[in-house]
Amino acid sequence: MNKVYTGLDIGENTVKLGVFKEVNGELRLLAKSEVKTRGVSKGKIIDQNKLVRSITIALNNVKDKLGIDIKKVVLSIKPKDVSYSVANTTVNVVDPNMISGTDITNLVKASLKGNIKEGYELITASPVGYRLDNNKIVDNPKGKRSKKLFSKVILASVPRDYLIKYLKVVTEAGLEVIDVTFSVSADYSACGNKVMSKELGAVIDIGEESTTIGIINKGIMINSGTVNIGSRHVDSDISYMLKIGLKDARALKETYALASIRYADKYDSITLKDENGEDVKINQYKITEIVEKRLTEILNSSKKEIKNLTNRKISYIIILGGLSEMTGLNYLSSHLLGERVTVWSSTTIGLRHNKYGTLIGTVKYFKDKLNIRSRSLSMIDEEDYERLENTDEENMKKVAEMLND
Repeated sequence: MNKVYTGLDIGENTVKLGVFKEVNGELRLLAKSEVKTRGVSKGKIIDQNKLVRSITIALNNVKDKLGIDIKKVVLSIKPKDVSYSVANTTVNVVDPNMISGTDITNLVKASLKGNIKEGYELITASPVGYRLDNNKIVDNPKGKRSKKLFSKVILASVPRDYLIKYLKVVTEAGLEVIDVTFSVSADYSACGNKVMSKELGAVIDIGEESTTIGIINKGIMINSGTVNIGSRHVDSDISYMLKIGLKDARALKETYALASIRYADKYDSITLKDENGEDVKINQYKITEIVEKRLTEILNSSKKEIKNLTNRKISYIIILGGLSEMTGLNYLSSHLLGERVTVWSSTTIGLRHNKYGTLIGTVKYFKDKLNIRSRSLSMIDEEDYERLENTDEENMKKVAEMLND
């Protein structure tokens, strides 16, 4: 089957929609759209109509680029008020001579019985290893021989009202949600590797209004938390301290300021108009000093939240989000959090900015989920796929143009 996947990341700053084609097991971007998020605050929907408009604009942009209708999507949401539970589950294998994806699906379904809180809806059900008849533990049981299959399944659910609001706005925008995942689970899917898949670690996603922390054990999110400080607070600090508008403050943060004064030039200055229309000279060292102070607060608060979420020793910390693009963050985060920390860097063609981590991971999470359960699915029909193939050369030109955006 020709496989095309669509991911939707409703962030606090922008709505990101991406369409990907699977080529030799890897994801290739076909089209993307990024639109200012309206109607969301700290991950919660406060105006459904505004958010529907944002999603609709992003959807129409992608349709115009590809020339086909996009009808299905995998959605990522912030982990808010998540209920975690563990279900020790055993099922009989359909064919004892060979465990299949169907057996894994049956195991996951069996784990749900009586383990979801009233008023909550399941988002993820993730087996942590599998045990066979001989008590051997394996990461992937497919193809193995066993009469029974056992696993400890981590269940993560959110309040029904919270989920329904997101499903409603996406549906009103003209899309069918075929799966939902958490943003930090998607982040891990984007940056995780074989070594990390055997360890306990943490993911820090610095968002627009808040920072989300996920505790990841063997590739599965087992706890999560939020620090109510984000990129917008950096903008506000710059605006207040330098007496310039928020728009100018944001632009300076993204193009001029650094994350650490270690790399700032005391003699480098630029001139802008302040709120009164008068010239103001802005020094790189001074603005970086402002940024570093707030980033230090974000990272230290995240470190404290990690300790609140787990008392176990963690092996790695990964930092993502648009703010993680800032020069010097590697040094500052290592200084504050230790050598185990890494600032992730996107290498996906057409999405080479860290703000796309959740979008990339949303699709990768879904693709990997299908593979482990031996399922195959494409989010567009064969007729639309043929249209994409017939215009593949034109699409590749569009990707090249996006690289220059």
